[in-house]
Amino acid sequence: MVHSDWGDWLLRAVEDADPDGLAAWYLGCNGFVLKASDGTTIFVDPYLGTGDPPRTVRMIPVPFNPTDVREADAVLATHEHTDHVHGPSQAPILAGTDATFYAPDAGLDVVEDEGWTDEWDLGDDRFVEVTEGDSFEVGEVTVRVEGANDPDAEHPVSYVIEHAGRTFFHGGDARPGEPFESVGERYEIDLGVLAFGSVGMIRDKETGEPTRTRWYSDENMIVEAAAQLDLDRLQPTHWDMWRGMTADPTALFDHARSFDAPRRVEIREIGDRTDV
Repeated sequence: MVHSDWGDWLLRAVEDADPDGLAAWYLGCNGFVLKASDGTTIFVDPYLGTGDPPRTVRMIPVPFNPTDVREADAVLATHEHTDHVHGPSQAPILAGTDATFYAPDAGLDVVEDEGWTDEWDLGDDRFVEVTEGDSFEVGEVTVRVEGANDPDAEHPVSYVIEHAGRTFFHGGDARPGEPFESVGERYEIDLGVLAFGSVGMIRDKETGEPTRTRWYSDENMIVEAAAQLDLDRLQPTHWDMWRGMTADPTALFDHARSFDAPRRVEIREIGDRTDV
């Protein structure tokens, strides 16, 4: 069961919003909800779990109950890790709306392993496998599936989301690499979100022993990735989430200062809205 610390006010704020183009609300961790001017509503990597204490411990509020979602047209997952594909967080969104779930093959393996179709009475037609090079329409929003360099994931992807002349990029937990260079050459991205965090001592899954662990880009890596993508605006994510892996995003102002891209670093907290 998911229990929200905030009730449903954030969801109702999204419902009531009437953006001119494309708006994005940060859900903490690496989650977003996007709303377009035609009302199309897309969730990306929404995670409402508390982790797996004491190994992973959530450090921020749970912003809503998934059963309170009344408007959703699609849920996108970037890769198969539990804070990106999570039945208790995402299946109730599908069950309460007509949304379709899009994920790469490894993400859909999690759906099968967790029994989403049985536990939440969802048909197979609600799930679509995506891979690099795919594109599809959700309302008046175009979603393009691109590659991602995430050495910790089995099959990661990134998403380029376009509407009304504005472009939003979600890189999942990926780090700098050729896939981002390719994206930067082919798109003009207005706002890109990239995972940022520190190296921490996290308990090993098998032994339980604290182990030096890197899951996300550090200060230099995220700026390198933003430069590869030629981002106009960079929003760091994931820095707020896990005990022992949090980071100070204000450090990125100095790290990015002398580079042509990103041209701006924008720090948002959980629940904040940004107009793309």
